[in-house]
Amino acid sequence: MLESYKKQFLRDGEVYLRVKARPSASRTMVKQVLADEEGEIIKIDVAAPAVKNKANLALINFLAKEFAIRRESVKIIGGAGDRFKLVKIVK
Repeated sequence: MLESYKKQFLRDGEVYLRVKARPSASRTMVKQVLADEEGEIIKIDVAAPAVKNKANLALINFLAKEFAIRRESVKIIGGAGDRFKLVKIVK
C-alpha cells in the first residue's frame, strides 16, 4: 500500500506521510489508505500502547523497515501526542 510513497521517496529523497495511528493493535501493519480533500491519510495499526512514547517508537521502527532506512531518518514532525501525525522520511 505504500508503493507510491516509496517511489516518491526514491525519486525525491524525502516524503511526507499523513498517518492515523491506532495503538494497542494485535500487530503493526498498514490497514488502508484514505483520500480526503487534503490528500491521503494512511491508517496504520501499531502493536504498542500509547504510553511513554512506545506507539510512536513502534511506528517509526515500522516505517523505517518498510522504507529500508535507518530509524533516525523517520521523524514525527506533527501530532506526536495525537492519533493523526505528520511524518517526514528523509535519506
